Amino acid sequence: MSKRKTLIKVKPNKFKNGDIVKVSFMVMHPMETGLRKDKKTGKYIPAEYIKNVKFEYNGKVFTNMNVWETLSVNPVLTTYMKVDGEGTIKVTFTDNEGTVEESSQKIKPKG
Repeated sequence: MSKRKTLIKVKPNKFKNGDIVKVSFMVMHPMETGLRKDKKTGKYIPAEYIKNVKFEYNGKVFTNMNVWETLSVNPVLTTYMKVDGEGTIKVTFTDNEGTVEESSQKIKPKG
């Protein structure tokens, strides 16, 4: 399966050590519940949704979310973290088919 497009955003854009920042993660995902029918064939579209999302900062988990199929298409998940120096934010997600993908972004406090 191909790797999905993802985006990690940290706000505000400028922050210092010790600041609390907002971390948003967006993934291009169909989030099919398995309850919708294909208009052409009349058959149910197989379920395909994200089950778990884990946020890590420098290898330490700071948020672990268990989510359900009721999230919107291309979901955006947001959490907060305290900046403790330069490092990498890594987000790993697992879907109901067992596919595991990850995305990461380096951050560097200014000041």
